[in-house]
Amino acid sequence: MDQPGPIPRTPGTGALRDRLTIPVLAFGGILMAVMQTVVVPLLPDLPRLTGASAGTVSWMVTATLLSGAVLTPVLGRAGDMYGKRRVLTSALVLMTVGSVMCALSSDIVVLIAARALQGAAASVVPLSISILRDELPPERRGSAVALMSSTVGIGAALGLPLAALVVQYADWHTMFWLTSALGALGVTAVWWAVKESPVRQPGRFDVPGTLGLAAGLVCLLLGVSQGGQWGWGSAPVVGLFLGAVVVLALWWWQQLRTEHPLVDLRLVSRPRVGLSHVAALLTGFAFYANSLVTAQLVQAPKATGYGLGLSIVQTGLCLLPGGITMLLFSPVSARISAARGPRVTLALGAAVIACGYAVRIADSRDLWMIILGATVVSTGTTLAYSALPTLILRAVPAEQTASANGVNVLMRTIGQAVSSAAVAAVLVHHTSLVGSAPVPTLHGYLLAFGIAGAVALTASAAALTIPGDPATGGTPRTRGRTRDPRGEALEGA
Repeated sequence: MDQPGPIPRTPGTGALRDRLTIPVLAFGGILMAVMQTVVVPLLPDLPRLTGASAGTVSWMVTATLLSGAVLTPVLGRAGDMYGKRRVLTSALVLMTVGSVMCALSSDIVVLIAARALQGAAASVVPLSISILRDELPPERRGSAVALMSSTVGIGAALGLPLAALVVQYADWHTMFWLTSALGALGVTAVWWAVKESPVRQPGRFDVPGTLGLAAGLVCLLLGVSQGGQWGWGSAPVVGLFLGAVVVLALWWWQQLRTEHPLVDLRLVSRPRVGLSHVAALLTGFAFYANSLVTAQLVQAPKATGYGLGLSIVQTGLCLLPGGITMLLFSPVSARISAARGPRVTLALGAAVIACGYAVRIADSRDLWMIILGATVVSTGTTLAYSALPTLILRAVPAEQTASANGVNVLMRTIGQAVSSAAVAAVLVHHTSLVGSAPVPTLHGYLLAFGIAGAVALTASAAALTIPGDPATGGTPRTRGRTRDPRGEALEGA
């Protein structure tokens, strides 16, 4: 297959567009996280607004989770084959179309379908990171990738208070009109400022592998996300988990035997890649508990003895310092990775997350300590999430970066889904009555913090087992390594 060259540019506009590539891609990442977050303040009111049950309304979150998990590795592979900018633009278009559908309708079926479309945006970050690898020189790549990785937390921290303000002072459809406009801006900016990468991986698209992965992930994540509501021992949940095991086992067998697999499992079997995915899953679990538990804890009524009774707007503002910290610490993460290697940055980040939960366990009654602990967790998340794609970029061929990063993001998504289920299970089993309403106890929250902290320490230990990079003083074998067009060392097949 012929490799397309860079898009021709006139001298006057080309330099400006090159300077805007990183900000535009970062805007896309922030926009993706905002889109995923804005529905949260609406959830308590949507049953009344749509005439649907609370269980049905919860599918507006579940649908996005499922579609995002399935589409992230699929669109990553498509980007490697057909062009990363092309697929990135398509994902942003689907996200924007979903937002327009939400703005135009109050029908819960339409809203759930729209949120499923928006799940495609989960591929924005791995596709953008792959574009940065292809387009930037090595000396600029580290800080750009770190910033791109941090956009997930930055967007989430911005999205919650923004959505809460809109919901509080305007019709809820206004929020989706606003995000539709931002989505259209993002699509236009990417089309104008981002060059199409010339790096491609030829081959046929693996349709059976795509269907198998989709079926397996839907069974797995649906069981995890609905287990608390349906009952962990219920026939539907047990059936989903058994189905996930069978389907994913068959999918694994199929992937090892097809000529052009959706996911190169031989690549995943390499310690530098496979252990990075394990660390991503554990870090996703540890990070996600921070947002889940903090929001519930500070909104708990004062009658509990520990709750602060904050509104959703005030809750979002409590999480805002963490988002700002992620923005400030992304270049620090890049410098640590350049000096010590990304595995050290990942291990350090996971350890900092554990320290943040230690602060939460020490004091979760005073607002300033809650904000401090949450911000420390966000700082560690910045270090860890910035290091993960760098590990992947250094371990896979240039033509497979989008699909490999897509799998890494998928592992983080699975970790977040398991974290959500685990936190919910802990809080359900540690409740007390305040008035006539059951609310989680402080002990339940502290136990959730302890579990997340222990998982973070496990992630730190896993990171240290990843073979080192020769460029940063590690000692993995260098035999059979090749170089990409930018001169970066890659492991051979």
